[in-house]
Amino acid sequence: MASAPIESMIVEDKSEPEKPVDREKTCPLLLRVFCNTGRHHNIMDYSRGNVPANELQIYTWMDATLREITSLVKEVNPEARRKGTYFDFSLVFPDMRTPGYRMREIGTTCSGQRGSDDSKTLAQARFCIGDYMDISITPPNRMVPMMRRGGRPY
Repeated sequence: MASAPIESMIVEDKSEPEKPVDREKTCPLLLRVFCNTGRHHNIMDYSRGNVPANELQIYTWMDATLREITSLVKEVNPEARRKGTYFDFSLVFPDMRTPGYRMREIGTTCSGQRGSDDSKTLAQARFCIGDYMDISITPPNRMVPMMRRGGRPY
């Protein structure tokens, strides 16, 4: 039985490169951030028009990076300033199929260490105005973070 030749297909990324935002001329958006130590909030905390109590409001732009947001959170959260603290970012957005919300992981940063998600922007994470950001903050003195897919700490 003769085998057919295997053809490889090259897929090109057709997305346009991100244009930098002129922060002097572009109005910032309100990013509503909810931080929790050691784990994300339960998705039910966002149900029926409610949100978790510990809201941090950040005015920023779509080109803001996860590293930039990490720095802003550290300004108001002294425990999060320690080297080795992990910040696990998720977006919380309305579920179009049910009357509730869904949560989607978008990246991780770590204080004092460079990581692959540091330069990910809100636009690259497909943030939409009106979404919430939920951040799980894991200080270095907490349990060893569990590993999740991709080999990154959770």
